[in-house]
Amino acid sequence: MTQPLWQKSTTSINQTMMQYMAGEDIILDRELIQYDITASQAHVKGLQSINILSKEESQQLIEQLDGLSSALEKGEFVLDSRFEDCHSAIEYWLVEKLSELGKKVHTGRSRNDQVLVATRLYLKDSLQAVIELCQQSAQACLVQAEKSKSQAMPGYTHLQQAVPSSAGMWFAGFAESMIDNLIALNAALELIDANPLGTAAGYGVNLPLDRELITKELNFSRLQINPIYAQNSRGKFEIAALNSMSLCLLDVRRYCWDLSIFTTQEFAMVKLPDEMMTGSSIMPNKNNPDLVELMRASYSVVQSAMVELQSLLSLPSGYQRDLQLTKGPMLRAIKKTMDTLSIFPALIEGTQFIDEACKAKIDAPMHATDLAIELSAQGMPFRTAYQQVANSYAELEQREPIDSLKARVSPGGCGNLLLEEMKKRLSSISA
Repeated sequence: MTQPLWQKSTTSINQTMMQYMAGEDIILDRELIQYDITASQAHVKGLQSINILSKEESQQLIEQLDGLSSALEKGEFVLDSRFEDCHSAIEYWLVEKLSELGKKVHTGRSRNDQVLVATRLYLKDSLQAVIELCQQSAQACLVQAEKSKSQAMPGYTHLQQAVPSSAGMWFAGFAESMIDNLIALNAALELIDANPLGTAAGYGVNLPLDRELITKELNFSRLQINPIYAQNSRGKFEIAALNSMSLCLLDVRRYCWDLSIFTTQEFAMVKLPDEMMTGSSIMPNKNNPDLVELMRASYSVVQSAMVELQSLLSLPSGYQRDLQLTKGPMLRAIKKTMDTLSIFPALIEGTQFIDEACKAKIDAPMHATDLAIELSAQGMPFRTAYQQVANSYAELEQREPIDSLKARVSPGGCGNLLLEEMKKRLSSISA
């Protein structure tokens, strides 16, 4: 390992302990180093604006940071065990290329606000990506709802047959939920869109740093003002981002649970594309929804990451080294979220309800609620109508599911899905 940034002439280094303290940071930082480079370039411009660096020095540093970014992309420079973290790797590169000038880059900042700003930029990009995937999922559900709004299927409560429903209503339910998830994702994005760079180790520095300039340079919407709060927000903002993402995966889990049931031979109401199914290594007759099951499990990864972060944040104010352990669960959960949501629209598009199988599961008693409400609309007290219908289902035998769907005209019901209203909401949130 290269010499730590904090090592003094009197400090002795125990490599075993150093490796333990570094942990998996150098691997995790491969996801964050490009953001750290971007923030470092903004910091250099800020130092130039207050005459700590000359224009020429600033240009040289920015050019070398560009060179490092390019070398990383091409695989010519790799974060490995030579370095403690991405911050030390960046400084190492600059010193190697620019000698004493490279040592000036850390003026007025700490690794504390370096990791804060890199993480914040990563979270912003991740939330934007999840927002786009959530929009695609909502749109896919709306398309399917429009196609299948007259396609009857049994509705269930308690996993027991309840009333006639439609595939369109089922898809529309997930569409509206994904639209609402966009509200939570945008709220999380607004919360974390605050620039912590310039707060140093949590107490500011004795330099007139132009933090507003850096805020604009890094495209943050506002300045995170208080240095102590900047440190205290580490982990807290990650939890907020993961919580909003988890709402999407909660819906994916329910969607996949339904498919797990509907694709069984006992239900046989849904068919999925062959590429979304797998076989058994021993049973030739098997066709398994492994993809659906793994997607169903993805919520647990994000949930466990949030619990890990919440447990970790039992800390006093200010920076504590415990916070280093926020990186792993955050990165793991975000990767799982994006991997899952990236294929969710394709799963939605591939979900095909089987007409005859769905209709076959709608029997006469499932029309009982419709008849009870019809009798109530004619003036009979509902409880009397309920008892009358419950005593005999004979007059329900001739009823057709499609008639039940058309009659369900309450807003949001099968005969009045309000898909245009949902499309307007999606457009307004996505704008």
